[in-house]
Amino acid sequence: MGGDRLTEVLDATYDCLTRYGVRRTTVDDIAGAMGVSRSAVYQYVRGKDDAVRRLAERLHTRALERARRAASADAPPAARVRGVLEAKLGLVLELAGDSPHTAELLDEKARLFGDICHGFTADLRTLLIGVFAGAGLRGADPAEEEADDAGAADHAGAADHAGAVDPAEAADICIALVLGLESVSDGEQLLRPAVDALLAGLLGDAGAAP
Repeated sequence: MGGDRLTEVLDATYDCLTRYGVRRTTVDDIAGAMGVSRSAVYQYVRGKDDAVRRLAERLHTRALERARRAASADAPPAARVRGVLEAKLGLVLELAGDSPHTAELLDEKARLFGDICHGFTADLRTLLIGVFAGAGLRGADPAEEEADDAGAADHAGAADHAGAVDPAEAADICIALVLGLESVSDGEQLLRPAVDALLAGLLGDAGAAP
């Protein structure tokens, strides 16, 4: 029962944030949205700051769960990568769409929850690294790079093209891609073609999505 009540507190906190923002929301506002007293709210959170932090954690945890399911799905690498990035973009669009104030919950520099936002992005990066490593992305071979520079070898095809970056670099490129899409109005529609084009360059036919 306590968990259900905490959910109500966090739902009410979100409602208040859409109207007032993080700084202006008070425990009185949260209590009023729930139709309870201040003391009732304090039974489940230590105060406004605690409620906001717990709310940010809940939102990011849900998005991370979606990303983990996508990363572990039985699907081509491009579909799995796209699913991970959709989890991040979906969270951004949800919060920004509800209110400019709720978009504050995405701020990695925020005192109350910036570490949660930063940790979420880091976890997504780890998931992406795993997908790329599993797809065979290995980065450039130093010996091959030396041969290329000397003009001693003719490298062509998807395997050599895929060796240009390692899994961590590919993950960083994907994170940068979705960050760019967050700032455009049709980012959700552009995500699939953008990821497909990116993965075609990184993985060739091996990364093809259905």
